[in-house]
Amino acid sequence: MQNALSIDVEEWFCANNFSAVIPRGRWRECRSRVEGDLRFVLSLLKKRRTKATFFVLGWVAEHFPGAVSEIAREGHELATHGYSHQMVTKLTPEEFEADLSRSLEILRGLSREPVIGFRAPSFTIVKNTLWALPILERHGIRYDSSIFPVAWHPDYGIADAPRAPYAITSGLWEFPPTVWRCLSTNIPVAGGAYFRLLPYAVTRYGLRQQVSAGHPLMCYLHTWEFDAHQPRVRLPWGKRLRHYTNLARTAARLRCLLRDFRFTTAREALQL
Repeated sequence: MQNALSIDVEEWFCANNFSAVIPRGRWRECRSRVEGDLRFVLSLLKKRRTKATFFVLGWVAEHFPGAVSEIAREGHELATHGYSHQMVTKLTPEEFEADLSRSLEILRGLSREPVIGFRAPSFTIVKNTLWALPILERHGIRYDSSIFPVAWHPDYGIADAPRAPYAITSGLWEFPPTVWRCLSTNIPVAGGAYFRLLPYAVTRYGLRQQVSAGHPLMCYLHTWEFDAHQPRVRLPWGKRLRHYTNLARTAARLRCLLRDFRFTTAREALQL
């Protein structure tokens, strides 16, 4: 398999770091920046001749269909990130299915190809939410990228999950975010705050170790991570650290990543 690059398409205020201070009912009051962030990412990838999978939040696709259509026109893969960015651990199966259905209805109207990929907000397919897998299959999803093989995070992770792509059910692949196996511990190195906080040399070393072990990479970033000028909101120090640190360096680090590794869409990597 090839390496996969993925971009989670969401507004800066959709991140769960803000859920306590900017509830979903106030999203329309916030200043939108996703169109500019998305144009920047698409331009960067075009210059590097790289295709990626874009896990698009249904709420964003509903309000900015032209920007989301541009993803497909540029030859990238459209996949779903759910509709309302609610963690699966906080939903009932019925609520999850309704949220998924709403997002798919919107995205499938904007995509040139079937939408077959899913990523849960905050990677919240965990042991207690594996009931979501047959729901994904029922709605035509053929691969998931939500199960993080880590043990210590309070919101997500299945510690003993495989680190390479695997068939999680008879009809569904799992393509986990990449971790570096170091001293019997899985260390996240492939995206998000981990990508911004760790020195790039550490990230590159960890990713190369995984490639050497025969594990295709699944790297991920969010559109808002390229936007150092987004509004600043008062947050607890831990969330402030995770959300705002090194935003100005994300683009340069992604350019280094695209120089050091070759990527394609998750769909092509899995040959689906």
